[in-house]
Amino acid sequence: MEIPKEFYLQVPSSTQLYARAIREIAEKAPVRLLPEEKLAGASTLRDALGHIVSVSGVRSVSHTTIGFEKALKVGLNGLRREIRERLKRGGLDVDGTDLLNSMLECLGCFEIWKNRYVQEARALGLDEVAQYMQAVPENPPQNFREAVQALWLLWDFQRLCGNWSGIGRIDKMLGPFLKADLARGAITLDGARELLAHFWIKGCEWIGAGHWASGDAQFYQNIVLAGVDEEGHEVTNEVTHLVLDIVEELHISDFPIAVRLSKNSDEKLMRRVAQVQKLGGGIVAVYNEDRVISNLITFGYPDHEARNFANDGCWEALIPGKTAFSYQPFDALYLLQDTLCLNNEEDQIPEYKTFDELYHDFLLRLARKLADNINLPPYPSRSAATVLVDLFVEGCIESGRSYYDRGAKYSVFSPHPGGLQDVANSLLSIKKLVYDEMAFSLPELVTILRQDWDGQETLRRRIRESGEFYGNDSAEADGMVQRVFEDYTGLVAKVPMRNGVLRPAGISTFGRESDAYLPDRTASAAGTRKADVLALNFSPAPGTDRKGPTAVIKSHCSVDFSKLPCGTALELKLSPSSLKGESGEATLVGLMKSFVALGGIFMQIDVVDSELLRKAQDHPEDFPNLAVRVSGWSARFATLNRKWQDMVIARTEQSL
Repeated sequence: MEIPKEFYLQVPSSTQLYARAIREIAEKAPVRLLPEEKLAGASTLRDALGHIVSVSGVRSVSHTTIGFEKALKVGLNGLRREIRERLKRGGLDVDGTDLLNSMLECLGCFEIWKNRYVQEARALGLDEVAQYMQAVPENPPQNFREAVQALWLLWDFQRLCGNWSGIGRIDKMLGPFLKADLARGAITLDGARELLAHFWIKGCEWIGAGHWASGDAQFYQNIVLAGVDEEGHEVTNEVTHLVLDIVEELHISDFPIAVRLSKNSDEKLMRRVAQVQKLGGGIVAVYNEDRVISNLITFGYPDHEARNFANDGCWEALIPGKTAFSYQPFDALYLLQDTLCLNNEEDQIPEYKTFDELYHDFLLRLARKLADNINLPPYPSRSAATVLVDLFVEGCIESGRSYYDRGAKYSVFSPHPGGLQDVANSLLSIKKLVYDEMAFSLPELVTILRQDWDGQETLRRRIRESGEFYGNDSAEADGMVQRVFEDYTGLVAKVPMRNGVLRPAGISTFGRESDAYLPDRTASAAGTRKADVLALNFSPAPGTDRKGPTAVIKSHCSVDFSKLPCGTALELKLSPSSLKGESGEATLVGLMKSFVALGGIFMQIDVVDSELLRKAQDHPEDFPNLAVRVSGWSARFATLNRKWQDMVIARTEQSL
């Protein structure tokens, strides 16, 4: 029997169902407003913590920073006009027309939700709160308080609906409003500080509502401060310093901060960053914007867009409001284990006559892995509707295509190997033991590794304590890292784009070294045992960096980071006792200047005592707000599981 055509017309599309879910959220989500609050709006649905669009059950969007800056400039009414103009021009297919109409529906949902808070504020006698949210975010804000309220509403409604976007360049967005209000005497710095403090406090609204292996502050709500604007002019303003003041006073870790520094950065800003970093908590990290901007321009982004970079919620560089971002992680150390037949002990142990033969075989495996990744679709199993995000990502309205359907101006799918420095450390040990010193044949060494160093503890300790590993400013060790790095980035650079999707190289583990990769990791020739936690991102392996933080930075920056457009991170853990007084601040400033001068990309510094962490591990009730840097985010130490806590404790504590 033929099904009537009319039947299909009555079946709602996924975008229509999505818009209906957003409407139900806007109409029915609990309203929460306290008498003391100066900003209104709250994310009150537990499903949102599960990365889910409530009601629909659709997986939501994270690892992005959407276009809040444009939304503030044009208001939701400006987006509404843009959508209607695009519909009027025509040329869209059925799906495109459906998407844009669903966008209009979602804009209406914003207003429904906001107006519920206006009514609640009036009912509670909070007339001032109601006044400053009456016109926004439908219209561009006219003063600082409206701008702060509008940004909160825009961001928190996305969060309520399950999307975890970074906020981005908050001082660039809000600074001009504050400057104008200060000039006309409409607000004081203290008044502005109080409003921003309310923003920070409200950002903690999910504390304790869910349990995450990587801590309850991991919702990708990153903030970027300072740096240049699209024209190359410095952004740093009153909001920059107010945010740092608030972090110093409140020590809230839910908004991880990255400050953009360069060789031209103001000394006052760098010293202020150092003062806040000294307090610990890993809340404030730094970018070398000279390196990042140059990388993005070389990769092909226009100059003005590259200068406006932000991050994806961790530290990967992207163009905010214009990028659909995803990455493909894999363990490079597993590929070396495969080369040595460590992953399957029934395999015959290979006999490579020279080190170069062994290395070449590893490189072939790396090349095959990258080829497999390049041919993957960028967003597998991500065909769900993303209408609310599409509204804030340039390209989706014009193309009539969604975030996960290459509607964004830039779609990025970046390969991200972990353990490259562990590969280099292992290769260096193999080269020395087997091919230079000829102390063992390769089959003999592989047999020792298969037995997890059983009966070879003296040899294992000699290797581990040699000091000739990445992180010690060793020409030999760093040279091996450079070789692996150059070959990896060279392979990726051969295919910078496939089917309209950008493929910039990145390097990360994001904690997988203590979780996803750990079960499959065998003993290594670098003297590690099976299931040892090894290097994080592009930092030295715990305990191998023995010559101080300057040596770590020099090793890290010994590679040519101009070939890594998506970026990587260096983690440093510094002893608080070595950073006392003004000399401690000067030392931190010196480390940051060295990192910038040597061409690093992103550095996060944790100032924390390992002994204090052990106490917090045993008595979490005494340290509920002790924060540490995990990877691209901060977390309250007490909320980490034991394995992740051990990972943080195991990092080398550097003294200056």
